[in-house]
Amino acid sequence: MEDNLLSERDAARRVDDVTDALDRLTGTIAEEEELLVVLQRVCRQVMHAVPDAEIASITLLRDGAPYTATATGDSAHHVDQAQYDAGRGPCLEAARTGELQRVRVTEAAAQWPEFTAAANEHSVVAYLSAPLFVDHHYHGSLNLYDTGGNSFGALDAALLGLYTAAAESALRSTLRHHTARETMGQLRAALNSRAVIDQAKGILMALHSIPSDDAFDLLVKASQDQNVKLRDVAEKFVAETTASPSRH
Repeated sequence: MEDNLLSERDAARRVDDVTDALDRLTGTIAEEEELLVVLQRVCRQVMHAVPDAEIASITLLRDGAPYTATATGDSAHHVDQAQYDAGRGPCLEAARTGELQRVRVTEAAAQWPEFTAAANEHSVVAYLSAPLFVDHHYHGSLNLYDTGGNSFGALDAALLGLYTAAAESALRSTLRHHTARETMGQLRAALNSRAVIDQAKGILMALHSIPSDDAFDLLVKASQDQNVKLRDVAEKFVAETTASPSRH
């Protein structure tokens, strides 16, 4: 009875840890705009969500090739790279199958010998890897390392799954925000181009008493003759005309 009570208390405390980690992560989304920065924050905050983890890393697949996008310790790079070089290991298994991997290193030698050798070299006793899917361009796994001898239990796996699901949502929001910023930048550039071209056309129409289409044709011809973008031709013409109107 007492053991069950302690277990329930431990579970409640750990759920609170996950909630706190998620609150911290969500609070940064409005502030951080670059995906890599948010990935780094995800990697750091998961240590609060799963306290038995001493190190964390994020594996991403780019055109099928895995790489470590961020990690909280050098050991993670070495252990993950051993898996990439071998083409197998728990982080790749999680990324490719979409299933969480909970591994005791002493029991993994037959299935993943390269991973086991690298893990032993860096005193990793247990490894927990959850699939991470943001979109088809950004997917992989969120990996945790235990070097303290606690190993990872079923509760740790459940908490990592909960945290990863929320982290995926946060990362998607970051990508949408980044895409929206790019789109707005392109639109703003297009509007600025349109504005300066219209201004140049207006000056040409007034100077030469010609219609809008003829003024535009003059700008196009100048762009072709000079091998310069139409917007740049228009911008230069407007600047020169505004600075020295008597020359035109």
